[in-house]
Amino acid sequence: MRTDSILRIEELRVEYRSRELRQPARVAVRGLNLEVAAGEVFGFLGPNGAGKTTTINVLLGFVPPTSGAAYLFGVDVRRPIARQRIGYLPEQTYYYRFLSAEELLRFYGRLFQLAGGELDRRVVAALRLVDLEPVRRRPLRTYSKGMLQRIGLAQALINDPDLLILDEPTSGLDPVGRMKVREIIQRLKHEGKTVFFSSHELGEVETVCDRVGILCGGELKAAGRVTDLVREHQANLEQVFLRLIGYTPALPPAEGGVPGVGGAAAEIRR
Repeated sequence: MRTDSILRIEELRVEYRSRELRQPARVAVRGLNLEVAAGEVFGFLGPNGAGKTTTINVLLGFVPPTSGAAYLFGVDVRRPIARQRIGYLPEQTYYYRFLSAEELLRFYGRLFQLAGGELDRRVVAALRLVDLEPVRRRPLRTYSKGMLQRIGLAQALINDPDLLILDEPTSGLDPVGRMKVREIIQRLKHEGKTVFFSSHELGEVETVCDRVGILCGGELKAAGRVTDLVREHQANLEQVFLRLIGYTPALPPAEGGVPGVGGAAAEIRR
């Protein structure tokens, strides 16, 4: 174990029991080992259903591990831990849409026992970081998907956490929205925050991450710096990712045909 590790996972296994009798349990995570150091931005990659969200839910205490262990700040996640030091953004955010951004942040700030001038300062700083200060008093129902994602980041930062856990922070965003979230993660990185985020978007991963881990079928296929993985596999990150998750590209198209349907199109013509 590294002395500066903030997040550590050891031989983690998570099974979901079937509701039907005599049906085997579904294994979501298998023997996962992972470490994230202080001040590191770690990208947790994988296709949908790879086990990324389940792993995050274990770290946050939402799902108990079937076996193995996970630690935050050196404390087993199954024990009461310093939640004050963690900020979390779920993939799907659910907020009271009648609240304004400012009211939402004040609500979350009070959950962390913030009050008075300190709460005021945190609210202003968070809104500025996510570029929402000009619309701070507008109700959330008037916000776009990208704006809601950014206010979600703001609420995750209101307690000035040492560790930020983000589940698919750019999911469903347009290119501009993804760029803004990427810029925010870059700023947090420069401030020395530790960021652990799951994603299947490789663009922001290459831009902001110190290291990545690639998960598929609940198993960790590779972990390390992007440059090291690219050099080891003699391919770019996208090719490395597809190779490790076992994706086989479709057959090249026949002349004048559509990719993957050349034979079918020829048959139709006949």
